[in-house]
Amino acid sequence: MQATYLEVCAQVRYWEDATVNGAEDTEGTLIPARVNESWRPVIRLADGLVMDWPQGTTADIHYKVCDAGEYWLLDDERKRVAKWAGFYVPGDFLCHGDNGYGDYIILKVGADGLIEKYRAPKIEMNCGCDEDDQSGWALVA
Repeated sequence: MQATYLEVCAQVRYWEDATVNGAEDTEGTLIPARVNESWRPVIRLADGLVMDWPQGTTADIHYKVCDAGEYWLLDDERKRVAKWAGFYVPGDFLCHGDNGYGDYIILKVGADGLIEKYRAPKIEMNCGCDEDDQSGWALVA
């Protein structure tokens, strides 16, 4: 399986937990990649570039998501190849520079669209041997 991107669909509990260009985003109207009530960025796994991020925009994100998110690995053509098996935020992928304890997405995005302190995460597949196993990535059929 070749994974190039991470697609996020997070139901953000408190939009005001982010600042965009230094301003508190009290209504969630400033943050790029918001679609209705979800935050839906696509992140390139190799270097932490948030795709289609507006040049010159910075963001300090500390979103509480809890169990209200879905996450997919995408191939080069941005087709879904695997889905996160758990209910919690995959921290190795979405918490850089802090610990989100499974409930938070914590990122600082620079003006160039790169996530600060980004380290490419290791992709661990879900074994599929226990239907209650909520760790790792499960292949999309």
